[in-house]
Amino acid sequence: MTRLALFVILISLTATVGTAQTPPSAREIAAYEGLFKAAQEGDVTKILQLVEERENVNARDPRGRTPVHVAAFASQDEALRALAEAGADMNALDGQAYDVVTIAAVADDPDLMSLAIELGNDPGLTTSPYDGTALIAAAHLGHVEVVRRLIAAGAPLDHVNNLHWTAVMEAVVLGDGGENHYAVLDALLKAGSDRTLADREGVTPLLHAESREYSEMAERLRQVD
Repeated sequence: MTRLALFVILISLTATVGTAQTPPSAREIAAYEGLFKAAQEGDVTKILQLVEERENVNARDPRGRTPVHVAAFASQDEALRALAEAGADMNALDGQAYDVVTIAAVADDPDLMSLAIELGNDPGLTTSPYDGTALIAAAHLGHVEVVRRLIAAGAPLDHVNNLHWTAVMEAVVLGDGGENHYAVLDALLKAGSDRTLADREGVTPLLHAESREYSEMAERLRQVD
């Protein structure tokens, strides 16, 4: 991959990180009824009533979201719990291939993410248009506590996405070299992530760190745990 091609990818990913996931818009929220409305508002009593009336807990809105996705985007923990206990599919992917764990990871909402895992959401699902994982997304964004909890939950450390990048690679290539991304890299390496897995051009995380003059990251990548 040429430097120009890498630059284009970096600009594209930086521009889309906040928009790759699509939470319900104000118009969609206003149109929600039933479990979607109750999930958005965190109305557990209404959720229980609708479940009793046999409303489909795995229904889809026009963008492929189920009520659990809506609850996750709205950070409605108790609504998420009520839906899961009513039989909602906690491993469902929305229309952009995101699950609740990855939604919470991107939002830097570790408590909601841990709850989703507790309720049965697999922390190692392949998600997103990039065929990544919640761990890769969190490493990219420098969400330290999320990364630590995903590691503890057994998320795959060395998953390679369709850009041929791992969580370690994204912490370096898409990080800013600062404190949070360094802490993410440190957590990944201490957990046993493979620091030698290179990109499609054979460039390792260490070489990327050196080329970006991320001296502390480069030094950490040279260490043998």
